[in-house]
Amino acid sequence: MIRSAKYKIGQVVRHRVYDFRGIIFDVDPEFDNTEEWYQSIPEDIRPRKDQPFYHLFAENDQTEYIAYVSEQNLLPDERETPLRHPQIPEVFEVDDRGRYRTRANSAH
Repeated sequence: MIRSAKYKIGQVVRHRVYDFRGIIFDVDPEFDNTEEWYQSIPEDIRPRKDQPFYHLFAENDQTEYIAYVSEQNLLPDERETPLRHPQIPEVFEVDDRGRYRTRANSAH
C-alpha cells in the first residue's frame, strides 16, 4: 500500500536523527534508490522502503548537499533562518511571507 506523502515540495524539514535541514524538491511514493545505498544505512536506523522518500537540498553547519530521506526520519523545521543551499534559487522563489514556491520555469 502506497501512502500519500506527509510533506510537500517546498517545505523545509529537518532530520529526526542527524543534524541537518533542507527543502524538499522531489518526492518518491516509496523507496527508489539503489540497494547498495539502502544497505549503507546503519541497520538500527534503516527505514522501511514502503513509505515516501524525499529529495532535499540539504545543509548542516559545514556544507550543502543533496539528501534522500525517508518520511519516518523527517520532522517539520520551524526555524526562521533561511536556507543557503546554492541550488535553491534554481528551483524555488521566496514569497512575501518567506515561504518557498516552485519557480514556473524550474526543471523539477
